Amino acid sequence: MVMDVLQIRMNPGLVKLVDGLVKRGAYSNRSDVIRDAVRRFVWEREVGTIPNKGNSVKEIRKIRKKLSKMPIDLDEINNL
Repeated sequence: MVMDVLQIRMNPGLVKLVDGLVKRGAYSNRSDVIRDAVRRFVWEREVGTIPNKGNSVKEIRKIRKKLSKMPIDLDEINNL
């Protein structure tokens, strides 16, 4: 999968929290943390909160599939 490169600026406190997640092994690197955070933000905004019932892994896979086919309006996201 080819990915676009983005440059972002974050305050030192937030970078420290991101680095802590990487150091604890929750994520492989900073990019993974940020990608996951953006995905979660988009899921919540587009799909709503996912109830914790049934097979949540199956629900997430279904939502990911749906989101992967949706056009992304970066202007809308940047104006939030």
